[in-house]
Amino acid sequence: MPAHAELAWIFNCVARLGWLDRMTQFKEKSGKHKERSSVGLYTYPVLQAADILLYKATHVPVGDDQRQHLELTRDIAAKFNHDFGAEGYFPLPEALTQGPGSRIMSLRDGSAKMSKSDPSDNSRLNLLDDEDAIAQKVRKAKTDPEPLPETLDELKGRPEAENLIGIYAALEGRSSAEVLAEFAGQGFGAFKPKLADLAVAKLGPVGGEMRRLMADPAQIDAVLARGAERARAAAAPTLAEVRAKVGFWGA
Repeated sequence: MPAHAELAWIFNCVARLGWLDRMTQFKEKSGKHKERSSVGLYTYPVLQAADILLYKATHVPVGDDQRQHLELTRDIAAKFNHDFGAEGYFPLPEALTQGPGSRIMSLRDGSAKMSKSDPSDNSRLNLLDDEDAIAQKVRKAKTDPEPLPETLDELKGRPEAENLIGIYAALEGRSSAEVLAEFAGQGFGAFKPKLADLAVAKLGPVGGEMRRLMADPAQIDAVLARGAERARAAAAPTLAEVRAKVGFWGA
């Protein structure tokens, strides 16, 4: 989809260095060696903005850690609209982060987000984990010795407990408060087996379907080809309009 790269370049001429300097994920990934990081890593949030705005998306489901990137997308959209006399052309997309699943933390450290880059495989639930692996990771998840409380306020200051309650709520489509009401007063010896069974029931079929698809590369290629064709058709009018607005060819 070359349209994504072309729109990202145009947005690079709209975005400001100060905006990108504030991106916390770049700071985390580059660490103390910012000067050695690639320009692609630095401007990746601009490419994300192009991914969203190329299709004039109005709402984007994101985790809490991506809210800052969506704010950047809104800034880029607003500045493009202003600079090129196209008020309202690009929408200012809203984040959809409702629910307890908006930020899942590590199973080994409730203060760190669950991440595929964590060196410990036991810190996360992978979509390709089989049912035994899912159950084992949940049962070994870090907890504290206290029983589960009745209210969310009482759960504060207990990051591992709060995380597991949130995971249960997200998987079952309930609020954390409702889950606490069911398990209040119980210890993790009773709660974690229930969570393990729920995680297996919800995530096990996902992993099974993924393994089935990965065993059939031709089907995956066909799906990707159809998707790319649909995306090109949807993106072409926007890119043509943007070229015209900025004075490029194809007006």
